Amino acid sequence: MPRLRLMPEIALLAEPREQHGTPDSRRLRATGRVPAVVYGHGADPLPVSVDARQLRHALGGAAGSNALLDLHVGSERHLVIARELQHHPVRHTVSHVDFQVVRRDEVVSAEVPLHLVGEATELVRAGGTVEHVLLSIAVHARPADIPSSLEIDISALGIGQALHVGDLPALSGVSFDADPETVVVVAAMPRSAADAGESAGESASADGA
Repeated sequence: MPRLRLMPEIALLAEPREQHGTPDSRRLRATGRVPAVVYGHGADPLPVSVDARQLRHALGGAAGSNALLDLHVGSERHLVIARELQHHPVRHTVSHVDFQVVRRDEVVSAEVPLHLVGEATELVRAGGTVEHVLLSIAVHARPADIPSSLEIDISALGIGQALHVGDLPALSGVSFDADPETVVVVAAMPRSAADAGESAGESASADGA
C-alpha cells in the first residue's frame, strides 16, 4: 500500500532585483545567486534573487521541488511553491525559478514522484521484471497536504499483474489528476516465456491458414 509523506515548510531568503534582463541574470549567477520571480493572487510579479546553495538545499530535501517555502523578501514573507524551474543545459544547475504565492486554504496542483519499495519475490523467482510505467502523478491538494512522494509496495506483485492509479488508496484532502485505469506498475513475464507465447500464437495462425 502506498505510504504518504507530507512536505515540510522551509524558510528561504530572497533579495529584490532592481535590474532586469539577461546581463543582470548573468551577473547574479556569476555571484552564486539565482534570478527568480514571485507571482500569484493578482499581485504584480516581483523580481528577486536567491542564493543558489540555499535554493539547492531547500529543494533537495525529502519534499523535492514541491517543498512549501516560507520566502522572506525584506520585511515581507510569502508562502510559495517553486514552479517552472529552468536548468543550465550543461551543468544542469537551476538558472531561473518562478515562485507561486499560495494560500494555506486553497487547492493547488503539483507533480508528485512515485517510488517503488519492497521486492516482488514471486516475480523475481519466475524471472520476471518490474516495469515502472508512471514515474509521477499530478495531484490536487492544499499546499500543506501535498505529498512529497508516494511509496508503492510491490512485494505482492506477481507475473502478469499490474497496479493502476485506481488501486492507489484515497488520501485525505488529495485527489489524483489521472484516469483510474492508468497503469503505474506492471509485472512483465520472462522474455523467454513471452517469446514462447508469441511463437505459439504464430504457429496457431499458420496452422489455421
